[in-house]
Amino acid sequence: MSVRIGANKNIDRSRWKKWQQGIDWYLLGSFLIWVLFGLLILASAGTAVGYELFGDSYYFVKHQLLISVLPGLLGMYVLSKVDYHYWKDWASVMLFASILLLVSVFIPGLRAEYGTAHSWIIIAGYSFQPAELVKLTFLIYLSSWLVNRGSGKIKNLQEGLMPFLFILGVIMLLMILQPDVGTMSIIVMTAFVVFFVGGGAWKHLIWMGFLAVFSIMMLINFSPYRAQRLMTFLHPEIDPQGIGYHINQATLAIGSGGFMGRGYGHSRQKFQYLPEVAGDSIFAVMSEELGFVMSVLFLLFLLYVAYRGVLVSYQAPDRFGQLLGVGIISWFIIQAFFNIASMLSLVPMTGVPLPFVSSGGSAMLINLLALGILLNISKQRMKSA
Repeated sequence: MSVRIGANKNIDRSRWKKWQQGIDWYLLGSFLIWVLFGLLILASAGTAVGYELFGDSYYFVKHQLLISVLPGLLGMYVLSKVDYHYWKDWASVMLFASILLLVSVFIPGLRAEYGTAHSWIIIAGYSFQPAELVKLTFLIYLSSWLVNRGSGKIKNLQEGLMPFLFILGVIMLLMILQPDVGTMSIIVMTAFVVFFVGGGAWKHLIWMGFLAVFSIMMLINFSPYRAQRLMTFLHPEIDPQGIGYHINQATLAIGSGGFMGRGYGHSRQKFQYLPEVAGDSIFAVMSEELGFVMSVLFLLFLLYVAYRGVLVSYQAPDRFGQLLGVGIISWFIIQAFFNIASMLSLVPMTGVPLPFVSSGGSAMLINLLALGILLNISKQRMKSA
């Protein structure tokens, strides 16, 4: 049966219905709103520091748009057309290449140093953070590995948990040496979600909880600055002009926004008071300008995005698509709430940016590429429905 469109065009109803049931437009629309909202917030938050450092109040938003968002949207479109099963065949190669990139940050002449961290490399004159790519490639590898193992072996200590912890431990070690504990934390938490959704035994969660506490204690013991961060988190008033300055200024910015905010573009803390206003602290600027109501609405928006992402993943045509989809949406939401929680002094500050909002070329680009894969999963989910 066909329906006539125009003068000489006939379209089969079943094909028309299949076309209508392509990409999850609610999911895509939500992320495009997230990106646009992020650019608007960055345009305001980065004005003072952009003018001071580069003589251009809108340097950060221009850089984000031209270097990250536009290429990222193009990459997202391309990957939304590529069958996500393709990545399963290259999972091991991609993980190995990513590990080599993590190692490359320690090579003199190739690495780019910012402060005490060795988390960037220089490629063709541009800085790139390999850890951002590992977020995606490790998810692809882990999803493929879990599918190949099967739920029976995954529940086994020797064949499931121990190999998983070994693979994850290699990634963790390389990131601790950089050091980049914030990004490492996101990778670890996302990996745990995928592992247990993939069939991991819940009894192992208790043991890993003890292991995580022990690991944190060891990190604090061997790194005095981490101990200082922990003390600052517990008692930010101890050194308000020193290590406690950042969290005190963040809470001041959020609190001074009140119920409705000072108004877009009217933040005071962004004028050399709040560190990293275009990066990790951008939620504090947003809360100061837009207030409590908009901040809560943004959190509810994140929950809606999580719902759409989980729904797409749940209805994927196979286990690989389900695990990869859950991993990608968990990564975005976990990192977003981790950043927000650090600004609210609910967790220690670890330098985790707010996805699709904070300035950061590597992060935005890789996020959009991952979104492209998630959209392809949604497309195949709708076709198979």
